[in-house]
Amino acid sequence: MEFSYDDEQVALREAVAGLLARAYGGDQRREVTATDPGFDEKTWGRLAEMGVLGLPFAESDGGMGAGPVEVSIVAEEIGRVLAPEPFIEAVVLAGGLVSDLGTDAQRAEVLGAVAEGSLIPAFAHTEPGSRWEPAALAVTATEDGGSWRLTGVKEPVPNGARADLLVVSALVGGATRLYLVQGDAEGLTRTGYRNHDGTRSAKVAFDGTPAQLLGDAAGDRTAAIEKALARARVAYGHEALGAMETALTTTSEYLKTRKQFGVTLNKFQALTFRAADMYVSLELARSTVMWATLVVDADGDVVAAADRARLQTSRASRHIGKEAIQLHGGIGMTAEYKVGHYTSRLTAIDHLLGDGDWALSRLAAGVTEYETVDPLA
Repeated sequence: MEFSYDDEQVALREAVAGLLARAYGGDQRREVTATDPGFDEKTWGRLAEMGVLGLPFAESDGGMGAGPVEVSIVAEEIGRVLAPEPFIEAVVLAGGLVSDLGTDAQRAEVLGAVAEGSLIPAFAHTEPGSRWEPAALAVTATEDGGSWRLTGVKEPVPNGARADLLVVSALVGGATRLYLVQGDAEGLTRTGYRNHDGTRSAKVAFDGTPAQLLGDAAGDRTAAIEKALARARVAYGHEALGAMETALTTTSEYLKTRKQFGVTLNKFQALTFRAADMYVSLELARSTVMWATLVVDADGDVVAAADRARLQTSRASRHIGKEAIQLHGGIGMTAEYKVGHYTSRLTAIDHLLGDGDWALSRLAAGVTEYETVDPLA
């Protein structure tokens, strides 16, 4: 299986890496995440100028016509410097749903603006009391004279307070459908707050809020939501890979320079073995997540592939994050040192859209569907 990048993909990675390194190479991230909206609007605009925000969208919709491999490259570079830009939330998840289900007019209006950086969408799906289900639970949609109105609460909604457009899941006669809600719509209340990793989420309340049905079909959208969430999990896996690689590199460099008892820490075999175990965890996660990306590219069983990637990434990120702090000693616990911030982000990613234990339970539930193999045959 071919895991190497072609020349255009390498150029994309270098361009994105250069931009994000300039934006967040020092203490800029701490300054940016300290104030709303929690990311740099200028950096977002530069990503749009590079064509990054339109990567997964068709050229006819104003995008670049690229695929999940290119998306994964961007996500990994975002994770490498902990860039807080909502690329996965806005482009991969919310934009992906519009691309999958929207009418020609909706795709042209929304996706072109997303690619230009003038419109930031967010997917409002999770509800209080829910646990990563692909269906809506309590938010309802009612038709009134040919128009739709939504009622209920969504929380948490990543980047929900800043979003210009909300893609909202709601129940209609027991079926889950998707709707577009403008950020300034009547009856819409958004309460934003800061997450522990510096990103932003919001509580979004609908009180007879006018909405537009996404697409022109009246069927249930649960399967489409499940697939879109799976694609986002794979993209988050790549963001985690970038963060884990930086955490490992930072830890390795620290062991080579920090001295104890007159020698650098890498002279202690036990510490070197622990760093080697971190590397093994990273590479196991990398191979699984890259395989899942190729499954997405081939339009295979995306949901199962995403569950496998999420499980491996969850285990690796917990291992690498904890070891990075431990091997740094006391400095690893300080807010001024970056390994703690990487561990915080890895923890947040693990709980976005389903954690490792949740993925394991889903995989275990379907284990009887696989054929048995006789090892003696």
